[in-house]
Amino acid sequence: MDRRHALALTGLALTGACRRKPSDTDNASKETPAASKATPREPLEGASLKPVVVDPARVIRTVAGLRPYRPEGFVVRREEAGDKLLIHNFGHGGGGMTLSWGSSLQAVRLAGPVSGLDCAIVGGGVMGLTTARLLQLRGARVTLYTKALPPDTTSNIAGAQWWPFSVCDSRQRTEEFAQQFVEAARLSFEYFQLLVGPRWGVRWLPNYYLSQNPHANGWLSGPGSALHEFQIGFRDFGPGEHVFPMPHVRRFFTMMIEPPVYLATLLSEVQGAGASIAIREVPTRDAMLALPHARIFNCTGLGAGPLTSDASLIPVKGQLSILMPQPGVDYNLIHGDYYMFPRADGIVLGGTYDRGNTDPTPEVEAAQRIVAAHQSFFDRFKLSQEEALRA
Repeated sequence: MDRRHALALTGLALTGACRRKPSDTDNASKETPAASKATPREPLEGASLKPVVVDPARVIRTVAGLRPYRPEGFVVRREEAGDKLLIHNFGHGGGGMTLSWGSSLQAVRLAGPVSGLDCAIVGGGVMGLTTARLLQLRGARVTLYTKALPPDTTSNIAGAQWWPFSVCDSRQRTEEFAQQFVEAARLSFEYFQLLVGPRWGVRWLPNYYLSQNPHANGWLSGPGSALHEFQIGFRDFGPGEHVFPMPHVRRFFTMMIEPPVYLATLLSEVQGAGASIAIREVPTRDAMLALPHARIFNCTGLGAGPLTSDASLIPVKGQLSILMPQPGVDYNLIHGDYYMFPRADGIVLGGTYDRGNTDPTPEVEAAQRIVAAHQSFFDRFKLSQEEALRA
């Protein structure tokens, strides 16, 4: 599979000539043919993109969820408790969908050989389901304990762009965690490529990050960064090189995941491979240790707090407004704190990061602010694109 899908944009140069009697001028031009030919103009980036039509009347639903965030980064840890082996896999912040296959593979490796063994997974979101599937592929028998399954999990509310957003606080990132993070990203990036196609709801899209100032390169993104190898087709565009209504644009390609399709397919795979599913909550550590399995995988997201007494685990509320689907919108766009992702089930508009908020109920004021910000932006984008193409 070619990892380097790219969007090819080509320019047309129009030339014309009329036949007449050769002259000295003609002879001179023949001696310097380059001077007589127009240089083809490179198309402006974004010229062919379809602006999103944002209107409150087009909103079909508003949803909110709580990201399980740890400033120190996500936990993948082995713990022996008497005759039980606990494997913890939680706290991925806004990067759960992105990191799921890699982080779960790290967790499964900590369990050692599992062929023929009975294993328990606590948690039915994306982390629990990927852990279950990887265990099955290694010959384990799996029982999934969860209070909810897709489509009723926090994972279903994810925007689901493949890019690890808000995974840790850079000020608290250790070298050990950095290595764990980068490995999980690499493993997951490679695994998701195997799932590209309509069955899993995974596809490649360009991402555009817009800014008033030139983009800075940090630990996470840009040339020389830890994850730059996953920014396929990377390029920065300055004023005059694009049609967007902000001066600086950073583009790269990555995968977009459709949670309703992807999670339903993943659950079907786990069930089809013979997993047992118990719809029940496991609210305490004692209840987890009482499960009749020697190997137990804790993939409970925010629920890991009472199971592990992890005081670092913080809820971060995110809210999305979903517009009616708009065929032809085939790019992700991030401007300031706001982002737009196109999916088959609708145009996802986001832009909240409410740290410490434990209430998953959507807020009317936040919804109005998100829609208004995107409406203002895409109105300006349409005008900017039209003006650039007329010039």
